[in-house]
Amino acid sequence: MTALLSASAPLDQPFVQHAVLAGTGIAAASGLVGHFLVLRAQIFTADALSHVAFTGAMGALAFGFDLRMGLFVATVGIALLFGALGRKARADDVVIGSVFSWVLGLGAFFITLYTTSRSTANGTAGVSVLFGSIFGLSAGKASSTALVAAGICLLMALIARPLLFTTLDEAVAAARGVPVRTLGLGFLAVTGICAAEATQAVGSLLLLGLLAAPAGAAARLTDRPYAALALSAILAVLEMWAGLAASYAVPKMPPSFAIMAAATAVYAATFLIRRPTADRRLRRRTASAGT
Repeated sequence: MTALLSASAPLDQPFVQHAVLAGTGIAAASGLVGHFLVLRAQIFTADALSHVAFTGAMGALAFGFDLRMGLFVATVGIALLFGALGRKARADDVVIGSVFSWVLGLGAFFITLYTTSRSTANGTAGVSVLFGSIFGLSAGKASSTALVAAGICLLMALIARPLLFTTLDEAVAAARGVPVRTLGLGFLAVTGICAAEATQAVGSLLLLGLLAAPAGAAARLTDRPYAALALSAILAVLEMWAGLAASYAVPKMPPSFAIMAAATAVYAATFLIRRPTADRRLRRRTASAGT
């Protein structure tokens, strides 16, 4: 009985409750979005948006605006720019690389402007953007974050079928009347929103891991797209919970590190699981059909 009480003790702390509420939503949304980033070979987009998130946040702080406003405006705006400049609303490497270099230069300018003019007001803001501050979320911010994440999950559920169609065969999807370009731009906008939300949990430096690792692990465990989509979200949530629990148990361990350590461990573990190859599955089905 005492063990059970001690195990549930962390959830009695308000800051842990806020972290679990926001983190669960962020992880689920990141898992769903990350699945399609992996399928569409757009992981480099997530990497670029992680740096855009920092630049946007620093720009907002440098000019006296709310940090979250800068996160959302920058990530969504640049994500749409990627799609507009890319072919068929898909951000290609050349476009991302060109915008990437400009964003990094702009970020260096905003850091200098912020540290020389406004850093006395909130000197730790830059660190929280880089490494996340999920245990520092207030009740209001945690609730709004969870609501935004729920909206992302709902949108992904609505567009999952046509987005998968366009991902697997754009030409046939376009011939069937699917708005390929609009759908691509919409997905990039959702990715930008998700990146801005996830920055609060793991920071802009580790954002890519939360979007890529659970989806990559799911892709290695199953080749069925909808099963992989659900598994990616489930793994992301479990990794988030594991990271928060580890960080609470070891106070010197930053939550962003603990979350990424859990995600990395799960992805590494998938290499130990021998999944039947396509030839082996075909022989097995042929043998069963013969009997």
